Amino acid sequence: MYYYKFKISFDEVESFERNIEILSSDNFESFHQILYDSIGLTGHELASFSICDAKWNKKQEVTLIDMQDERTSETPTYEEEEEFSIASNIPKYIMRDAILKDFITDPHQHIMYEYDFIHPKVFYIELLKTLPAKENAVYPRCTLLEGILPKSDENPTANPEDDFLNDLLEEAEEDAFDEDFTGDQIWNDSQTEFDSF
Repeated sequence: MYYYKFKISFDEVESFERNIEILSSDNFESFHQILYDSIGLTGHELASFSICDAKWNKKQEVTLIDMQDERTSETPTYEEEEEFSIASNIPKYIMRDAILKDFITDPHQHIMYEYDFIHPKVFYIELLKTLPAKENAVYPRCTLLEGILPKSDENPTANPEDDFLNDLLEEAEEDAFDEDFTGDQIWNDSQTEFDSF
């Protein structure tokens, strides 16, 4: 049994890097889930992987759900001078049915991970190593986590620690509200009013 070690980068954040180790026999759905968790994505948007050549030309696409159209899919061809191009007729597969080892054909395989097609985020994945799986290791796993995503498109410099502090403040306010207005106190106040008549 072997595992793949991948490096994940994100062009919009220079310091961003993740290293993911995942078994060669795992499917792309497992890969999607560990990426989702380790990157810190929010929401449950559509996502896809594109298997690329050394120039990042897309050769195959692996989608979260079936997005296959009725046209016949053929492997696209590229001119030598092309640095990057996108073809609409690339073969498509579904993550849960696509096993990693069936798509890894290069010792430094390039893969794009595209998340949220409305506000797209594109992550670049490169295979670093293929190694024998360790007996007691749990796969998939994230072994390096550096850099964070911007909070949102509207506020790209927001600090995620602010969210944590805001959540703590909200919880404290809710606790104070609950202490002030418990069911027992409302009942006791009503009893006092009735007793006074």
